[in-house]
Amino acid sequence: MRQDGRPARILLAEDNPVGQKIARRLLEMLGYDVTVAVDGAAAVQLVETEIFDLCLMDMHMPVMDGLEATAAIRRSEAAVQDSTRHLPIVAMTANAMASHRAICLAAGMDDYVSKPVSRDILLRILDRWLTVPEP
Repeated sequence: MRQDGRPARILLAEDNPVGQKIARRLLEMLGYDVTVAVDGAAAVQLVETEIFDLCLMDMHMPVMDGLEATAAIRRSEAAVQDSTRHLPIVAMTANAMASHRAICLAAGMDDYVSKPVSRDILLRILDRWLTVPEP
């Protein structure tokens, strides 16, 4: 939940229709507002025009992969003078090696989760990045 009581908005950048359906359904069942981007370029475009509380970013997508999309989002954030806005980006990938985690974090992502993502792990990630500060 956001401070205003509305559900947190999650951008799901995922090109696989089955992956989209499963992740979207789980996130919506948990009470989140979900927007799907079918590739990295679409994710970047959505971030430039809408406000999201978190982005779950697949690493291997057509047009623009997750690393390129993250770099573009971070450049856009840096270009805004006096911006305190930082979109938490969580990599989602089938690559479960420690070196892949390091690559994702070095590219500007905030966290990393390997696929298939269990409900419990997803809940921990969401809780970590979507905690609402007390008033």
